[in-house]
Amino acid sequence: MAKKKSARSTERTDGAPVLLSGGNPQIALGYGDDPVQAYIAAMPGWKSDVGRRLDAIISRVVPDVRKAVKWNSPLYGVGEHVYFLGYHCLTKYVKVAFFRGADLEPVPPGESKQKDVRYLDIDEGSPLDEAQFGEWVLQASRLPGERL
Repeated sequence: MAKKKSARSTERTDGAPVLLSGGNPQIALGYGDDPVQAYIAAMPGWKSDVGRRLDAIISRVVPDVRKAVKWNSPLYGVGEHVYFLGYHCLTKYVKVAFFRGADLEPVPPGESKQKDVRYLDIDEGSPLDEAQFGEWVLQASRLPGERL
């Protein structure tokens, strides 16, 4: 008889990460580039390409960026456990959260219930303005981050 899989498992029987609601990969808590790259590789379909582009832009704009995966989301920061940006897969788009987005110029378009947070939603049909995203990343990296 096959061994029953734990409800808390982060891998399917084929070794691939479990996809949570909206296709968000379930990746174990981890620090550094490896867990972020595992998350990006597990992003379904076109979203993985978006993840690679976001990661490349962030790494280019902030060469000493610190990376982590917490709560099944990649996080980017410049201090110990202090982050300025994260993203998450949803069914039809990738949601980028700028934790101090209300202080960016221009302010990213997506509003939040949290007064400082602003979002950028990237769907399959809308191109990413890489220059604007890079400018937001640079600005965000110079602001006080969120201790997470």
